[in-house]
Amino acid sequence: AVCSPLQRCQETLAPLLAARPGLPLHTDERIGECHYGDWSGRKLSELADEPLMKIVQQHPSAAAFPGGESMRTMQNRAVDAVREWNARIEEEHGADAVFLMCSHGDVIKSVVADALGMHLDLFQRIHVDPCSVTAIRYTPTRPFLLRLGDTGDLAPLIPAAAPPAENAAEGGGNAVVGGGAGAA
Repeated sequence: AVCSPLQRCQETLAPLLAARPGLPLHTDERIGECHYGDWSGRKLSELADEPLMKIVQQHPSAAAFPGGESMRTMQNRAVDAVREWNARIEEEHGADAVFLMCSHGDVIKSVVADALGMHLDLFQRIHVDPCSVTAIRYTPTRPFLLRLGDTGDLAPLIPAAAPPAENAAEGGGNAVVGGGAGAA
């Protein structure tokens, strides 16, 4: 497990770590919350009239927090962290290894936007609930979003004992083009 250094993420992972005492926990500041600078600790209601708030919501790639960082910087550091951890875990445990990262809403949404090939300016259209699971599978050719803000059954995310054919992860397999399941 890889975790943001903020206490709320550490607390979120506590039950998992108690259930799996051998699971190593790594803290990575790159998946920590956006550095909001002078905005840190202030309520959203008091920031609503700030001109920057409109930029954050409608043109986040241009948003830079006074005394903090830009949204672009936050996305870049988080995506770099996710991709580096993915490569490390794959090298150490194989291509079907699964690992967990515990982070924050804007960070998760920005990583999802990157995985979907979306511009950062569109990331506010993505929604993730607190303590939900978002799963992305990185392959040599591109990432695949498997879950977004899921709070249901996560068992299908566990790799099968005998992994499916490589091309199935790449969108291959025997599915009918255009759907067709259940069609008469």
